[in-house]
Amino acid sequence: MPPIPPARVVRIVEGFRARVQRFAQLLVPAPIAVLELAQGAWVSQAIYVAAELKIADQLADGPLSSEEIAKRIEADPDAVHRLLRALASYRIFSEQSDGRFKLTPMASALRTGTPMSMRDMALLTGHPASWEDWGALIHTVRTGQPSLEKNRGMHAYEYLGQNPEFAEIFLNGMGTLSNMETEPILAAYDFSKYKTLVDVFGGRGGLLSAILKKTPSSKGILFDSRADELGADAFLTEEGVVDRVEIDKGDLFGPLPAGADAYLLKHILHEWPEPKALEILKNAREAISPDGRLLVMEFVPPEGNAAHPAKLVDLWLMILVGGKERTARQYSEILRATGFELDRIVQTAAGVSIVEARPV
Repeated sequence: MPPIPPARVVRIVEGFRARVQRFAQLLVPAPIAVLELAQGAWVSQAIYVAAELKIADQLADGPLSSEEIAKRIEADPDAVHRLLRALASYRIFSEQSDGRFKLTPMASALRTGTPMSMRDMALLTGHPASWEDWGALIHTVRTGQPSLEKNRGMHAYEYLGQNPEFAEIFLNGMGTLSNMETEPILAAYDFSKYKTLVDVFGGRGGLLSAILKKTPSSKGILFDSRADELGADAFLTEEGVVDRVEIDKGDLFGPLPAGADAYLLKHILHEWPEPKALEILKNAREAISPDGRLLVMEFVPPEGNAAHPAKLVDLWLMILVGGKERTARQYSEILRATGFELDRIVQTAAGVSIVEARPV
């Protein structure tokens, strides 16, 4: 993996990109700029189809014609050509002068099983179930209630439990994003000062194991009722840290292991509306040592008009589970309400930030 750039450098680049995009929009009439944005859903679905059919995998060994690709994936040659022609206009694939198509860097990101592959995320964003969720956004905006419950008559987690095929797609997509954040988090924050870290609902322990491998004197507690079904023990063994991790299969809204000096909450609070988020924080406050630190790892959307991926993820959370992405001011408020004080917010090279708080 290439070196992680400093978060400050990434923010400068992101700011430059945002200014370029705004300038590009100013070069066309406002109605055209709106139309181009509205067509983004079409692009998303075209990417999904290419990912589902594994077209990028077919080109791994070199360029092919649309007819050759269609034969390999058992699809219509003309339709495949038109799909690739459209995607090539966005630099996903490239059509050569001889009519054959080849991989581009962005098309390579749709290959199966490659480092930093976005195929799993493309399968999630373009899945019919995801489209159904977003199609009911207007219900959520009108009522403030998740549209998924309206569409399916059950909570998001119930739906995943009853639909294992979609659950696998969902978890793989989320896993892709989570894995992308691990190295930037490690590059931005020094965890070596903590003797015992509790990873609250950390799945099979991906983040915790990465931290422990960099901090050989630390120990961890993986607190997750799903640890067995997620294969935590086998994963931690494979990572070589199982002897330094205690697995506690407790409930998210129950008591947390007491007395640790760091409690990690990575993409936990944003899944819950205020009452539940406050309950989780209160439990952490009861458990944490007097000199401990709470480390909340979430997107922190900036105030004002600045572009940030958190602002769209926030809508997604609102649709699915009634959760939200919180600003720095909102984090300060809910932390204060549960006996914490916000110390600082550490940005990373990924979109996620580390909200550090201490008990008061």
